[in-house]
Amino acid sequence: MTSPQEDLLPGTRRTLLHRIAVAQSEGRAPSLVAAVVRDGRVVWHGARTSVDGHAPDENVQYRIGSITKTFTAVLVLRLRDEGALDLGDPLEKHLPGTGAGEITIAQLLAHTGGLAAETPGPWWERTPGSLRPELADVLGDQAVPHPAGRRHHYSNPGYALLGALVEELRGVSWEEALRREVLEPLGLDRTSVRPQAPAAGGWAVHPWADVMQPEPTEEYGRLAPAGQLWSTTGDLARFAAFLMRGDDRVLSAETLREMGTPTSPAEAADLADGATYGLGMQILHQGGRLLVGHSGSVPGFVAALLVGLEDDVAAVVLANCTSGPPTFRVAADLVRIVAEAEPRIPEPWRPLREADPSVVELAGPWYWGTSASVLRVTTDGFVSLGSLAGGGRYSRFRANGDGTWTGLEGYFAGELLKAVRRPDGTVDHLDLGSFVFTRQPYEEGAAVPGGIDPEGWRGIG
Repeated sequence: MTSPQEDLLPGTRRTLLHRIAVAQSEGRAPSLVAAVVRDGRVVWHGARTSVDGHAPDENVQYRIGSITKTFTAVLVLRLRDEGALDLGDPLEKHLPGTGAGEITIAQLLAHTGGLAAETPGPWWERTPGSLRPELADVLGDQAVPHPAGRRHHYSNPGYALLGALVEELRGVSWEEALRREVLEPLGLDRTSVRPQAPAAGGWAVHPWADVMQPEPTEEYGRLAPAGQLWSTTGDLARFAAFLMRGDDRVLSAETLREMGTPTSPAEAADLADGATYGLGMQILHQGGRLLVGHSGSVPGFVAALLVGLEDDVAAVVLANCTSGPPTFRVAADLVRIVAEAEPRIPEPWRPLREADPSVVELAGPWYWGTSASVLRVTTDGFVSLGSLAGGGRYSRFRANGDGTWTGLEGYFAGELLKAVRRPDGTVDHLDLGSFVFTRQPYEEGAAVPGGIDPEGWRGIG
């Protein structure tokens, strides 16, 4: 049997090892581990230096910080998909008395509720959660410094509220809901709220001297849903595979795509880095590549998980130091290295097994005004509409079973596409959210809004 390490070419494996070696050395991390996932399984694992005297493997736990937020978001989206809540619901509808009840669940997931970034009082990541036993202690008196929905402002207290929401609707602790609904179905038996041996210790490395000291390991209490979890590269690789493909026992691939779709206006600094935010997922545009996932940082640990959906490659990077290695950038580089060195082999083209003549006749060029687009009918059961010249607006459409289609992405996401037919059954035009597409530019006799000039096309003279 071929081992996972043999799934990548030797040159690719060496380049991956070189990247994490540079990150560990330049970032001065006591240890750094990484994994790459392709086609839903681990194809490479690498580690530098040691934990307790031995090289860390895929089973050594590290604290993963805010990657925890993606797990919490999965629990909330499960409730939405079950019909227990709507993302547009104000928090007050399900969790009254918080003082932040007018903020919607979607705004909490996307960090657009206007909540403060941190809790009042002492640094919550280095002090016990027992200091903040109630949600009021997490939010404080100045909990909402910004108008809701106006800006993306990252908020750890917001995810404490989401964890409390899960507890309220499930009737169990956030930890129990997570174990039962996500960790066990996905086989993540090395992901836990508290460290389980073997686990790396967290360290603070002096910025100007090659010395270090241990960081405290606190339990975060109410803030656990924002950053408490410990995990391994092995478990996070499995979680990455789930984020890439979905698992109907947990969340569908369609809901996961929704989580990885930008939902909020990014701050200027984020835009400069090509970063936006979805529903519990960070979204990064780097080198023409779309990556989704999350970074994590708590005293003693930094972490990153990134998925390149188009390349079907994901990467996990974990290190046990408070600062140093740019794990998010390293994870993006690992995805890029594999995607560029060993590009994905496309599935062989095959024709449709059955063709609906009423759909096939719609294939080909269409014009919105004078702009040329092309409609294609593909073997995945969708139709697509995009600019004939490339670029511009593009969307795939899912059939609704009644002769109409619904847009799945881009400008036309959620919009209805339908063919409008004449009394004799022939197609007059396509209607897409009130946009009229005709077979010829401003086709004579077609139902173009505003009508067609009776003299038609003409020269200047």
